[in-house]
Amino acid sequence: MPITDCKIGDNVRVPQKDLVNLYGCEINDNSKVGAFVEIQKNAKIGKNVKVSSHTFICEGVTIEDEVFIGHNVNFINDKYPRSAVEGRLQTEEDWAVVPTLVKRGSSIGTGSVIMCGITVGENAVIGAGSVVTRDVPAGEVWLGSPAHFTKKVKGLA
Repeated sequence: MPITDCKIGDNVRVPQKDLVNLYGCEINDNSKVGAFVEIQKNAKIGKNVKVSSHTFICEGVTIEDEVFIGHNVNFINDKYPRSAVEGRLQTEEDWAVVPTLVKRGSSIGTGSVIMCGITVGENAVIGAGSVVTRDVPAGEVWLGSPAHFTKKVKGLA
């Protein structure tokens, strides 16, 4: 699996380079990418981010600094995906990327799905296995399917 045309910062760790698929993305200083991760073109990963194994970060996703992404987290960039349009296989010209933003210090638990067009606020926590369908405010813990507010993150003012 390739690492192609990426902008890679200082001290970025990809311990198993042969087991990742990174292309056209940006990964900033001191971040770590686990095995079996795909990060697509035009995705941006901040500084000091940990992306755990088996995660999919698609085009249009921006992850700010100091974010934790658990194992097998999947991001979505199309609200209405289709295989074909007008009797032919769909191409990039047939749809538009819907961006997603994960703000500084957030944590996304293992097995979560993050739908497109949302913002996960600073220091928010997404519980394992959650399906996030709307914006998550800063400093809140959300979990479930669909994810919902459960409490404030302890220790934040």
